[in-house]
This record gives sequence, structure tokens and C-alpha cells, in this order.
Amino acid sequence: MNAMAVSDKMRMTPAAISALIAVLSQGDARWRPEGSGWSILEIINHMVDEEVDDFRTRLRLTLEDPSQLWPGINPEGWARQRDYNERDLSESIKRFESARAESLTWLESLRDPDWSRAHEHPKLGVIRAGDLLAAWCAHDALHLRQIAKRLYQLTQRDAGEYSTSYAGVWTA
Repeated sequence: MNAMAVSDKMRMTPAAISALIAVLSQGDARWRPEGSGWSILEIINHMVDEEVDDFRTRLRLTLEDPSQLWPGINPEGWARQRDYNERDLSESIKRFESARAESLTWLESLRDPDWSRAHEHPKLGVIRAGDLLAAWCAHDALHLRQIAKRLYQLTQRDAGEYSTSYAGVWTA
């Protein structure tokens, strides 16, 4: 495990999000595609809660005592219960930046962590501390892609009768 390389990627995520949404209005941040899918604001607030209530907490518990029960999470329910889409965009970004800074400070404080320590998840089976750290970083990439897709969809919405097909078709 090259934990430094993984945490360096994680360190870049708040800046990447800020760059992607630099000129986004509050209304566009709240916009959801027809059918299903989260708004950009919901994605960012989800990332804050996952930062604090999922990845950091579960990794800490696994490193300290893998037999400890993990707290439950409910990403879909939290989006509704915690009114993600009613929050302020700039405050949500600040919350993510702060939570991520706290996580990185904690990660940097670890001395020779045993990334092979494993928690037995009732549905997913064995999850090692290293798996959690890798998944945490990958989670960022998945949501950066999701934010980019929303920006693409917003362009399609705003183009009205004009096509975005010359740019290429969004896949996956």
C-alpha cells in the first residue's frame, strides 16, 4: 500500500471539486436530471457525510479493533433526511474541505498502520484497512466523475434546441 500516494490524491479532491463548480449557480447546483440522480449539491453533502460517518470512522475502528461494530450508514436516506439539496453550495464545499483536512491530519498521524487488519462485514465479508483507504480515494474519483456528468447534463439542458453531439456522447 502506497498510502502517501493515495492520500495525495485525496488531498487534491477539494480543489478539483472547487474548480469544477467555480461558476455554478445555487440553482444549477440543486438541479437534478430527470428520472433519478443526485444534484451536485447532494453529491457534495454526501461526500461530507461519507468522509466523517463512513470512511474515516470505519477505517479508525478497523485499525484500532477490527471486531468493533461499524456504525450504520444510509446515504440515500441521509440525502433526504438531512436536506442536502436545501443547503448552501459554498458552505457545503467548506464543510467538505474542513472534513477532508481533518481526515488527512488523522491519516498523517498514523504510525506504521497495519493495513491488513480486517473487519468482517456482515454483507461484504472481509474488508481490510487498506481496502477502506483505497475505496475512500476511489469514492472521490467516482463522485468527481458524477459531478462532471451533471455539468455535461446542465450544458445539454441549457443548449435548448441545439445539440451537444459534436462534443461526443457521454458514456458510462
